[in-house]
Amino acid sequence: METRIGVIGGSGVYQIDGLDGAEWVEVDSPFGAPSDAILTGRLGGVEMAFLPRHGRGHVHSPSSVPYRANIDALKRLGVTDVISVSACGSFREEMAPGDFVIVDQFIDRTFAREKSFFGPGLVAHVSVAHPTCPRLGAACAEAARDAGVTVHEGGTYLAMEGPQFSSLAESRLYREVWGCDVIGMTNMPEAKLAREAELCYASVAMITDYDSWHPEHGSVDISDIIATLTGNADKARALVARLPELLGPERAPCPHGCDRALDFAVLTAPEARDPAMVEKLGAVAGRVL
Repeated sequence: METRIGVIGGSGVYQIDGLDGAEWVEVDSPFGAPSDAILTGRLGGVEMAFLPRHGRGHVHSPSSVPYRANIDALKRLGVTDVISVSACGSFREEMAPGDFVIVDQFIDRTFAREKSFFGPGLVAHVSVAHPTCPRLGAACAEAARDAGVTVHEGGTYLAMEGPQFSSLAESRLYREVWGCDVIGMTNMPEAKLAREAELCYASVAMITDYDSWHPEHGSVDISDIIATLTGNADKARALVARLPELLGPERAPCPHGCDRALDFAVLTAPEARDPAMVEKLGAVAGRVL
């Protein structure tokens, strides 16, 4: 099987450079229009697909990002491995602005988003006990180190609805009581949907600030965030440039089973499945349907 790397770029990361045969392509999805066209090409001999999560020009808020359409579109392009790159705040002194965190756990506090491809007429339950792919996360960590980035392997990401930043009370709750490490607005339901689509998913959280808990930093300053975003975006592009060599052009089955997440997930009996839902999920779940 051929590797095809999909990169979902967050705030500040709206393109990747150096692709051979670079082309922006429109992908139709039964879940609506994706955030933008998808930049395709080859990098280091490996197929790549880049999707700006917020759209070029940053037109989507965290709540309006069409998460289902984005994951469905990447699956339709043959993507095997998805790397999420996103800005976040830090709850840990040692996780400083400019550092990257390879997230391995989430607490989902979003409430205004469609969180599953499945539903009435075609019911399925996947496990997200371990919502990211360790193999892919390890490759991202190595790529970050090669790019000269201070990287922390492992961390819990609090996904909030936004678009406002946290209150001081919320920030303290997430840090001191819940034990979260970083906070952001976009990795959920993205990670859940990637699992339903049987895609390996890794989350690279780029720290821009200390949220509001830090006594020496106080409230989040958007001007400081934007300044840090610029530097982080350059680091993110350097990380992505290393991935084709680390992952290689040939793709073996995922040792952690990400690409087989639907093996026992669909509960609706074949004769009871809604034909319209079956057709709609052709890309996401066609392997098991």
